Amino acid sequence: MVRLGRAAALARAAPSRVRGGNAEGPRRRPASRYRRRDPLPPARDGQPPHPRGVEPRRHGERPAVPGLRGQGRTGRRQDRRVTAPRVGIVLSAFAAQPAADLVAIAREAETRGYHAAWVGETSGYDAVTLMTLIALSTERLQVGSAVVPVQTRTPVVLGLTAASLNHCSNDRVLLGLGLSSRIIVGDWHGLPFSNSLQQIREAVEIVRRVASGERVTFEGAFYRVKNFRMTAPPPARPVRVVLGALGPEMLELAGEIADGVVLNWIPPEAVPASVERLQAGARKAGRTLQGFEIASFVRTCVTDDAPAAHATLARDITGYAIVDVYASFFRSAGYAAEVDALNAAWRAGDRAGAVTQISPRVLAGLGVVGDEAFCRRRIAEFARAGLTQPVVLPFVPPAAPDPRAALLRTLRTFP
Repeated sequence: MVRLGRAAALARAAPSRVRGGNAEGPRRRPASRYRRRDPLPPARDGQPPHPRGVEPRRHGERPAVPGLRGQGRTGRRQDRRVTAPRVGIVLSAFAAQPAADLVAIAREAETRGYHAAWVGETSGYDAVTLMTLIALSTERLQVGSAVVPVQTRTPVVLGLTAASLNHCSNDRVLLGLGLSSRIIVGDWHGLPFSNSLQQIREAVEIVRRVASGERVTFEGAFYRVKNFRMTAPPPARPVRVVLGALGPEMLELAGEIADGVVLNWIPPEAVPASVERLQAGARKAGRTLQGFEIASFVRTCVTDDAPAAHATLARDITGYAIVDVYASFFRSAGYAAEVDALNAAWRAGDRAGAVTQISPRVLAGLGVVGDEAFCRRRIAEFARAGLTQPVVLPFVPPAAPDPRAALLRTLRTFP
């Protein structure tokens, strides 16, 4: 997934900053120094975050069509839950928390019925370490990276990583790979930068071959591997690789070579066009999208203060819209007038004026803000548009009196 450059970082630093871009049968959860007693506050309805009597689903099983969830404290029947096949959660939204708290939040997400927990990697926690902790602390939850840049680790290392994570998780890992920015790759890591799709293609091939246990010799434009073979046993099932994608070329590549895709900042109306690109790529490989994961991050804030949340969302969108690749994507999604006006104001040095160009229409398309009932309905609309997994990315206004509680309110609204 494309990372922000210096200009975007300036916008993100404007007055606000989002706080929130199978084995058979049960297995014994290993003892962990990260396990903490009662690490989370009670849920908003007064019930504990890990209620007894919750019937677990088997790994990969779709939730039953939900009905009414009984009585709330007011005696009124609660709203119907999202009827999407699967809903994910972005744990990177809780990045300000200690790692042990993130693990506890992942456990709660599993208890609540989330299908997957996703983590990113930029300048916070190492994605692989966090994924390992989550995998060892849960039993059914899928664990995905969104994304690990192929430019900062060799594909041999990524192949070993994928195999190791599959062993730790009983094949519950989705290895999300993508291309990062010149700043992250060149300035931060001091490595040669390329945004070539060929690098992704080569990396995915090597990752799969290494993780399968075969002896690998490879000569490509970006990578050279000579006579390497993993000595650890390969995982029981092939590793699953998903690609962070935005533009049409990367979408087609994902449809051709990957097991899924992670989208970003996409309104429901633009999902069908992205699916068409994925299908075009799949046809090149002589396959269909059967079993293909189509996930997308959806910025979500369950709140009673919609104006404050919308102001935060507008500043966040601005930080992306001044990056060329996202500006192009937003134009193709139907927001050309707003993006052009925003960039004109930004180039003129009017940062505050740029943010004001984010119209209510853009806010409604690119984010989900409102009370519990509205947010559930809206996330369901993303699923009906063609996503196999809407991924809730919680965010809160910076002035929220208790940001952690506000983030947990959003998490506890779904699935």
